[in-house]
Amino acid sequence: MINQTRTLLVVALLAVAYLLWQAWQHDYPVVPPPAPPTSAQVVAASSSVPQTSAVPSVPAASSASQASSTTAPPTLVASTEATPEQDLVTASNDVLKLTIDPRGGTIVGAALLNYPQQVKRGSPPVQLLDDADATYYVAQDGLVGSNGSVAPNHLAEFTPQATHYTLAPGKNQVVVTLDWKDAASGVSVVKRYTLTRGSYVVQLSQQIDNHGSKTWSGNAYEQLDRVEPPPPPKHFLEFYNPDSYAYTGAAWYGPEAKFNELKFGNFEKDALHQSVTGGWISMTQRFFVSAWIPDAKQAQQFGSVEVPAAGANGKPRYVIRTIGPGIEVAPGATATSDARLYVGPNLQNQIGKIAPGLNLTIDYGKMTLIAEPMFKLLSFLHGLVRNWGLAIVVLVLLIQAATWKLTEAQYKSGARMRKLQPRMKALKERFGDDKQKYQQAMMELYKKEKVNPMAGCLPNLITLPIFFALYYVLIFSVELRHASFLWIHDLSAADPYFILPILYALTMLGTQFLTPMQGMDPTQARIMKAMPVLFAVLFFFFPAGLTLYYVVRGICMLSQQWYITRKIDRADARAKA
Repeated sequence: MINQTRTLLVVALLAVAYLLWQAWQHDYPVVPPPAPPTSAQVVAASSSVPQTSAVPSVPAASSASQASSTTAPPTLVASTEATPEQDLVTASNDVLKLTIDPRGGTIVGAALLNYPQQVKRGSPPVQLLDDADATYYVAQDGLVGSNGSVAPNHLAEFTPQATHYTLAPGKNQVVVTLDWKDAASGVSVVKRYTLTRGSYVVQLSQQIDNHGSKTWSGNAYEQLDRVEPPPPPKHFLEFYNPDSYAYTGAAWYGPEAKFNELKFGNFEKDALHQSVTGGWISMTQRFFVSAWIPDAKQAQQFGSVEVPAAGANGKPRYVIRTIGPGIEVAPGATATSDARLYVGPNLQNQIGKIAPGLNLTIDYGKMTLIAEPMFKLLSFLHGLVRNWGLAIVVLVLLIQAATWKLTEAQYKSGARMRKLQPRMKALKERFGDDKQKYQQAMMELYKKEKVNPMAGCLPNLITLPIFFALYYVLIFSVELRHASFLWIHDLSAADPYFILPILYALTMLGTQFLTPMQGMDPTQARIMKAMPVLFAVLFFFFPAGLTLYYVVRGICMLSQQWYITRKIDRADARAKA
């Protein structure tokens, strides 16, 4: 029991220390020195293309090989007045509801219909995209012209064919159509958003028809534009608040550069300028992500822009974008640019199939190496039992079965040590305060009776990586968000009734009753007796799923200890008879 309790105490202290350190890293990050300007930045600085404009979120047109994140001249933009709510377009399938602004076709709202904000009846769905000032977060796309060509960017006025689109019974798709035309040049653009039943992927198509007499040239682009969200509510124990250290910001991926994060505060000093084929850009947060996935066969220019603070909220906006290769449309010809937008939950078994590396937006941080296998195992068990709480229970049973022999040796050693208590007490009285001689005599007694006091260390040390892995799986896996089990409505949050922490404290008390505390001074004994209360308080704030794991494990180990102790007692009784 001493070894077990000490190991659990070490696990708890290490967990708290690690979470404190992570919270400190989040609140006080190390700021690296500014990087020297890249060649692309030098070229941009010396270019004749204006570096600022009335609307700096609009990119400039470029050639196929040199797309840039610099801004467009003011002549390319339209009015920035807000579109009346009654003129907005809504489109929904069975899992996603979009709100689209006809001005540019900007997606200004995305409600995830299967994910309520809170665990209670009638709670509204999570609003991932939103154009409210304090939480501004939208998905934009458009075209920019080059060589004098006129093109509709994400501020141009489009005409919707309807204002409400819903998925009809028996149908698999909903298609939103927006039209734009420039009478002077004869160029028209049809923008289509396609929602598919059961999918969080939105297909984007921008069709360019040239009815004029001159060749049209330009680029298509897609971008995510948002303000830094308000900080999560303060918790009196900050390391117990996962939102305080979950990563929220931009991220991008390329086959060569792999997965990269771009924090809001780094959009200027670490500005993104990267040519990528087969990648994506995203804004990610705990549980949810939005990502533009351009044509994987065409080279794209990834870029980032920090838009200075303006408006009532006084917050800067952060834009991460992808600009496609140059497009030329001869008179009488048609060209189409396609892209996909994923806006939804970080479903680990699905999101990686949508685009390579997209599953990397699931933020397990430094625990990825052990958290990912833990989730895969839990996911497999969930597929068998159809409940995440039961999956955790089965996980405990599997681990206990795999470590049965180790824990058996631990409890056999504990039972033998219990029988040595009278002799240990005699040694204590014999050597008095001479601790060195007492320890030496005690070790000789262990050796003579073939008792290993360290037998319980290995099984308990196994709990350390499991603790961290399961903790990160519970707080960062959207699959376990609002997952229920018995009276618990959310395994990723603390037990609201504190039943599990109390049950765990009872299992510790039972273990203490069966295990002697030999070799301890009165102060240590009092501390050990207080451990059940301390651990109960500790687990008050941890996810219920993690506490459930330890409760079931504690019950299994207590049962095993009782069985082995009773078995040894019976064997000794028969030997004496």
